[in-house]
Amino acid sequence: MAGPAAFDEMGGIDAPPRPAYAEIAAWFREASPDMIANRKAEAEAFFRRIGITFAVYGDEEGAERIIPFDILPRILSATEWQRLAEGLEQRVQALNAFIGDVYGAREIVRAGIVPEDLILANPAFRPEMTRIRPAKGLYCHVAGIDLVRTGPECFHVLEDNCRTPSGVSYMMENREAMLRLFPELFSKLRVKPVDQYPEDLHATLRSLAPATSPGEPTVVVLTPGPYNSAYYEHSFLADRMGVELVEGRDLFVRGNIVYMRTTEGPQRVDVIYRRIDDEYLDPLAFRPDSTLGVPGLMSAYKAGNVTLTNAVGTGVADDKAIYSYMPEIVRFFTGRDPILANVETWRCREPAALDHVLANLAKLVVKEVNGSGGYGMLVGPHATRAQCEAFAAKIRANPENYIAQPTLALSTVPAYVEEGLAPRHVDLRPFVLTGADRVRIVPGGLTRVALKKGSLVVNSSQGGGTKDTWVLETDPPEAGPGADAPAPAQNQTNG
Repeated sequence: MAGPAAFDEMGGIDAPPRPAYAEIAAWFREASPDMIANRKAEAEAFFRRIGITFAVYGDEEGAERIIPFDILPRILSATEWQRLAEGLEQRVQALNAFIGDVYGAREIVRAGIVPEDLILANPAFRPEMTRIRPAKGLYCHVAGIDLVRTGPECFHVLEDNCRTPSGVSYMMENREAMLRLFPELFSKLRVKPVDQYPEDLHATLRSLAPATSPGEPTVVVLTPGPYNSAYYEHSFLADRMGVELVEGRDLFVRGNIVYMRTTEGPQRVDVIYRRIDDEYLDPLAFRPDSTLGVPGLMSAYKAGNVTLTNAVGTGVADDKAIYSYMPEIVRFFTGRDPILANVETWRCREPAALDHVLANLAKLVVKEVNGSGGYGMLVGPHATRAQCEAFAAKIRANPENYIAQPTLALSTVPAYVEEGLAPRHVDLRPFVLTGADRVRIVPGGLTRVALKKGSLVVNSSQGGGTKDTWVLETDPPEAGPGADAPAPAQNQTNG
């Protein structure tokens, strides 16, 4: 089933480029296929050398893979980014207020905006957090907000990631690769840097140190270990921040204070940037069979002697059913209309919405409310009749577990794939850091690209790759009439 035409952010392959892409289009227009192939090979060699990989759970081969990288960047103008940054800050402000309200007075429930059963039945809801106010009253310190674009000025939030959003190491290594591959382009274009992210993250974490901290706060990164799919990122961030990377066995709790084992004796820990899910953090509070966490950690946390980033229970805001209420949540807690729009969403728990979804499955994208990674979803226009019927049975059996959205014409950016230059759908995950002092947003973020022709699923586990994201310091001049269209290179195709 053919969907609506997608907006191409560069302006198309054979058409005049949009102003932000003028310089990059001119470079690729003049480059030979051999030169482009050499740059692609250099990029792959770079990522292999530094060892940035990911693992796909359930993969029979069990092999670590290099995430595919496309050498044609995604570019945003200064004006586009300024609007996005304002919307991101507003969104995360509302998310923090909502999470605090969920574990506090629940005024949004009393106001009749969000049903209480959606909160209490949410698997990520942690009753242990009720009436506990974390350091500085903040819950989501590191947020990854997934955005999609459908037109020149149309950005929508697709998903909020408030637990342990990943991908920032790819963002930074993508930039490092592009600086090596295309120094001539960076000398022509004023691209905002991203290399300050570790410094910003460290400053954010230090600002969140508990009031009981005796002096200069000690920050650590807590990882499940080298077998975790995001372990590279854990070690990368610890190294760049200049802090210790620890596993649960490296920490212990005494007198409701967390200590790190060192060769010079125990050292107090004030802030833990944890990359471990809630249920594995403390075997005394959650799963007793967990060997990844620290016994007594929650007692130290409740006593206000350590800060956990992000706070326990933030996942309640990741739920896709809660997402559908975000416009109302933003208005309730900020008093303003959302700057960034939601995608229209039908909650299958509501009878009228369920009827609509079942009657229009072939046109919709249906997702599990707690699903992630591109799994547990149906893309109706790309599904067979049999697949739609099978999914309909799942929805009828448990309607509260599903939401549905229209199949958006996600924007495309040209990518170099096997058949040459071709449009591929993209999304964007900017990272928002909320500290006690201020909000920090590194310009750009991680652009994920669906490298399979026609695919709308950008996740690396589902065949997706990444692009570097360039945010320009200033808006480029508008192209005048009669601008030359870029001639396609010899190996280009419209895909």
